[in-house]
Parts: sequence; structure tokens; C-alpha cells
Amino acid sequence: MMDRQDIDQIALRLVSLVPPGLAQAQQDLRANFQDVLAHGLRRLDLVTREEFEVQSQVLARTRAKVDELERRVAELEAAVAARGS
Repeated sequence: MMDRQDIDQIALRLVSLVPPGLAQAQQDLRANFQDVLAHGLRRLDLVTREEFEVQSQVLARTRAKVDELERRVAELEAAVAARGS
């Protein structure tokens, strides 16, 4: 997720787009941009790249385990069916 420094950098870029004649308003705009960006990002319910990678690994291990269990169930079903014949 973005930290405060990233938000500050984006706010500074936005403020730099304000015409020089509005220099007085630049500080107010910067504070407003920072607040709006921070609030918007909090609402997105984002996860960090590290959290995403960890969950991807957990999912891959779970998928492999499910595949193995499906294979074992199929073998057991085949064995039961062979005995019943």
C-alpha cells in the first residue's frame, strides 16, 4: 500500500500543476489533495505486495493439496468399485 511519503509526492505533483498566480492557494490545495488521496486509498481496502505474495503461496499449496486428495479419493473409489464387482 502507499505510504504517507508516496501520497505527499502525488500531492506535490498535483500542486505543481496549479498556476503560479495561485501560490497562496497551493498550500491549501496540497493539504486537501493529501487528505483526499489518503482517504480514497484507505477506502480501497488494499493489501501490500508481500501480503498478496504470501496468500498466493498459501493458495498454491492448498490447490496442490486438494489435487492430491482428489487423486486419492479417485483411487479409493476405484478400489471399492473393483472389490464390489
